[in-house]
Amino acid sequence: MTTRNTWTSRIGFVLASAGAAIGLGAIWKFPYLVGSNGGSAFLFPFIVLTFTVGMILLIAELTLGRAGAGSIVTAFRKLGGKNWGRAGYLGVVTGFLVLSFYSAIGGWTIAYFVNACLGSGLVADQAQLGAYFNGIAGDPVLAIGYQALFLIITAWVVAYGVSNGIERLSKILMPTLFILMLIVIIRSLFLPGAVDGLSYLFDWNSEALTLDSLLSAMGFTFFSLCLGSGCMLTYGSYLDSKVDLVNSSCWIAFLTILSSLMGALMVMPAVFAFGLDPTAGPGLTFVTMPVIFAQLPFGNLFAIAFYACLLVAAITSSVSMLEIDVAFLHDEWHWSRPKAVVVTTVALLFVGSFSALSFGPLADAKWLGRTFFDWVDYITSNICLPIGGLMVAVLASWLAWDRVKPFISGEDAPNRSENFYKVLRWSIAIFCPILVITVLVTGI
Repeated sequence: MTTRNTWTSRIGFVLASAGAAIGLGAIWKFPYLVGSNGGSAFLFPFIVLTFTVGMILLIAELTLGRAGAGSIVTAFRKLGGKNWGRAGYLGVVTGFLVLSFYSAIGGWTIAYFVNACLGSGLVADQAQLGAYFNGIAGDPVLAIGYQALFLIITAWVVAYGVSNGIERLSKILMPTLFILMLIVIIRSLFLPGAVDGLSYLFDWNSEALTLDSLLSAMGFTFFSLCLGSGCMLTYGSYLDSKVDLVNSSCWIAFLTILSSLMGALMVMPAVFAFGLDPTAGPGLTFVTMPVIFAQLPFGNLFAIAFYACLLVAAITSSVSMLEIDVAFLHDEWHWSRPKAVVVTTVALLFVGSFSALSFGPLADAKWLGRTFFDWVDYITSNICLPIGGLMVAVLASWLAWDRVKPFISGEDAPNRSENFYKVLRWSIAIFCPILVITVLVTGI
């Protein structure tokens, strides 16, 4: 029997986990959610929720992984019994479905990056923005071709394993991501009128705080930390006994918030500087930003840096989602890593192609007003991930607490009182399920 691979360093694990959590959410999703939900009325609740409920659930999921020492199915079965092992299949399916539509967005990211490098990605006329986007997403050859390229890059990294592939990539790409983001932020902040974007983000506006903005912040907390799919559980299974999960979770939460803030600082000041609509929704990054770059001196260079950020963030997240299914096939079906990677990638391209085609030939193929892409996004984000998070909370706190508790603090962790563990347990058992059920009900 082969020895289970492990992270070679704590910083490698933290960077890889932060990369999994950050993903496209920080640069693509967070700016438009902030813009659509009143700026600070979304930002501040998100920060509070991430450092409380989000971090608690993160500790729980990582602990289950280290205690179970296997994929989500393996860990659930070891800690909860045969029926819980079956429940773990939800995480395997969720990770697969998320990556199937996420890879379509990853393909767009490669396309925008390539066009920026070729000098053909800047669109000054707002009337042409939709046509430019549809020219990429609506062309079946381009959409599926770039999606396949994105999946091949992801598969190549995962095929090298945890330490030689995922960890090595994260140590290079995560610092690169923050450097590139800083470059774009500095340029954005020096634009005339950029201060209005800062005011929108950081000046408290109590009138904008609504139930919808609060629920959106709770949902994004869940999404941003990559909770509920088994991603963090899988990463936790590769940890040795030395790493303190409480301290590491603090760092992951901090880096997730920092990257989301940086994503907003790249986009919002520029949006206000050019008088564009901050509530443009999901198209803010792919449809609005090309107009901004087209009006900037050396705009093409900043476009290259911006879409490089998107691509780096997308890849660090996609490798974590692919690892969920690869770990399952390796642990449960005893497949070799190369075989698991190849078979999963081919299956992802087949299923994911329907998402990619949802903006072209299948755009009018809707059921109850949603395309295939919309349905996969809706089911995974609003149903599967919250249910997965609820299962993590119940298993960690109610059913297997005595077995997982010794794995929370690593050998290098400071001594913690029994009261600390009591508060942590009941936070996982009561506080987290309330949030998850709220997100689940409102999402449906």
